[in-house]
Amino acid sequence: MDAALEEFSAKGFAGTRVRDVAAQAGVSKDLIAYHFGSKDGLYLAVQQAWLEREDTFADPRQPVGDLVARYLHHALADPRPLRLLVWRGLAPPEHPPPDSTAATEDLSTTRDRQRQGELPADIDPAALRLVLLAAVAAPIVFPDTARRLFGMAPTDPGFEERYRRDLQRLLAHLATHDAVSNADREPSDAQQALITENQELRRELDRLRGVLRDHGIEPDADTARTV
Repeated sequence: MDAALEEFSAKGFAGTRVRDVAAQAGVSKDLIAYHFGSKDGLYLAVQQAWLEREDTFADPRQPVGDLVARYLHHALADPRPLRLLVWRGLAPPEHPPPDSTAATEDLSTTRDRQRQGELPADIDPAALRLVLLAAVAAPIVFPDTARRLFGMAPTDPGFEERYRRDLQRLLAHLATHDAVSNADREPSDAQQALITENQELRRELDRLRGVLRDHGIEPDADTARTV
């Protein structure tokens, strides 16, 4: 399986030959055909192996900053799965690699994080997921740009810690900004109804106080509360 991941991540699905995978793994091409049926089957097995590996570290209950840090760590430790994803994106639409995953991403956990205030609620959850994926993938896809920006390569000691720290700070700023923005937002219909009702009660209270004064009675604080 590791040999298949090595070949697919280096050459993409179209450029990979089963005999090259077999040679790297030190087995016969027929043995691969026996276990996986075809190059499609081998590719799907590599994809499934990544999904199973992802399940070992990507707990949706983790804070989003910790989750992003874990994805970054695994991407830098072994960039091949992300390179495989890049090759998928480069494939012509009329000849996509085989895929066993759902046609659309489940965004429910992202929406939950937005409701809990962990991510900004006024941004499309699809956009948030794409930006977070891009942030993790950037050092793998643009290693030379990362080196120019940070003064060190993504493979250098210290890069992961520096980049992870600032990604987590960025996410914390987003959550803080959203909390401040919520305070400035227009009230909901229910909130506005309560505000209007309170204003009407205050006007009625002022009217009753005026009636008391017209009869020579100056309402004190206790009278005002009773009224």
